[in-house]
Amino acid sequence: MKEKNTKRSLDLFGKSNYTWMIIGAVLIIAGMLLMAGGKSADPNVFNENEVYSFRRITLAPLLIIAGFIVEIYALFKKA
Repeated sequence: MKEKNTKRSLDLFGKSNYTWMIIGAVLIIAGMLLMAGGKSADPNVFNENEVYSFRRITLAPLLIIAGFIVEIYALFKKA
């Protein structure tokens, strides 16, 4: 019995913590994927609307920040 109690006290995170960590990681990855791209077919032409789109300038960074906030919550949430 003593070994079982010792094992439980060594667990840092519970199942819900890991679930929140995965959600945060998915948000961060989604933000990075939304920010990627923007390659032009012709390197001599600069497409301002594609580079400075709402998706790349606003949405992707907000998703990444939200992902980091969820990760911090997952770390500090009591198991």
